[in-house]
Amino acid sequence: MQRTTHRPRLFARPGVVALAAAVVLTAGACAKSEDDASKDTKSPAAAGAEQKVVTPKPGSKSCTIDAYGAKKIDLKNATVGFSQSEKEANPFRIAETQSIKDEAKKRGVKLLTANAQSQFSKQISDVQDLLAKGADLLVIAPLNSDGWDPVLQAAAAKKVPIVTIDRKINATACKDYVSFIASDFVEQGKRAADQMIEATGGKGEVAILLGSAGNNVTTERTKGFKDQIAAKAPGLKVVFEQTGDFAREKGQQVTEQLIQSKPGIKGIYAENDEMGLGAVAALKGAGKKAGDVKIVTVDGTRNAVQGIVDGWISGVIESNPRFGPLAFQTLDTFTQGKDVPQDIIIQDSAYTADNAKTDIAKAY
Repeated sequence: MQRTTHRPRLFARPGVVALAAAVVLTAGACAKSEDDASKDTKSPAAAGAEQKVVTPKPGSKSCTIDAYGAKKIDLKNATVGFSQSEKEANPFRIAETQSIKDEAKKRGVKLLTANAQSQFSKQISDVQDLLAKGADLLVIAPLNSDGWDPVLQAAAAKKVPIVTIDRKINATACKDYVSFIASDFVEQGKRAADQMIEATGGKGEVAILLGSAGNNVTTERTKGFKDQIAAKAPGLKVVFEQTGDFAREKGQQVTEQLIQSKPGIKGIYAENDEMGLGAVAALKGAGKKAGDVKIVTVDGTRNAVQGIVDGWISGVIESNPRFGPLAFQTLDTFTQGKDVPQDIIIQDSAYTADNAKTDIAKAY
């Protein structure tokens, strides 16, 4: 699907541009759970499913190992610690963890892993434990954006570089962490709004199933959606907002409440696929037919893309979880003393009724 993006362009120097050019990535497919993933051999993702970096823009900030204050290290001889934030019930997290493991194995890098099981206090102790076990480098998928001071101080004391993926830590780049790798979440919200406008005709009442509080993903996906609705479809009114915590069961429960309180609701924007699939279950339980309520989601899981094929979901904005190759390429470039971007933005695709059936193999 062709599209025009309006995103920050992030690369500053020739070395940084070289990093983007080098990341023609292949990535691991999903597994049933993190434990299963460590045991099984997974086939590569479908062609076109790999992460791609948005076109570089001169003048953006970068980071070097000298500026960061760390020591040069050969990645092949390093120990990398990976902290996963959420339970491996979410396909996004399953694919993300598997991709990190696959790339470490491919590169022959020793990898230590921990899963916070959706508990922020556990994630803080997890990362401290990874440092105690000898991690030379850290890749963190943060549960929350705030509250990271204990980890940042401990890592700084040991001069251990940190790369964050998917969610941002509210700290100073090239001081507290090296790079942040993720999608443009505001842009995702805007593109979801465009799909909702098309599906509803730009008129009626719509609801938002919010992601978890306390992280930039929820805030930015909400902002992008609301801003785009206000600018392009003033006849579309957001009349209901409630958190579904990025979980299918909670998304179903919230949608059941929504149907009771707003029986005339025309559309639901779910800030991830799991909540959107929960909304589908609630609508089915209420006797609704496919297409009665237009649903737009963000992620790109196979179940959600199949939902488009089946008529229950109008559109899905991709948020690609296959961070392994890009995260390790960033670490490799950085530890060699070369420039890396402080912000690395991924170019996401989208699924609609026009391409869902043909592109479902790219989903995870």
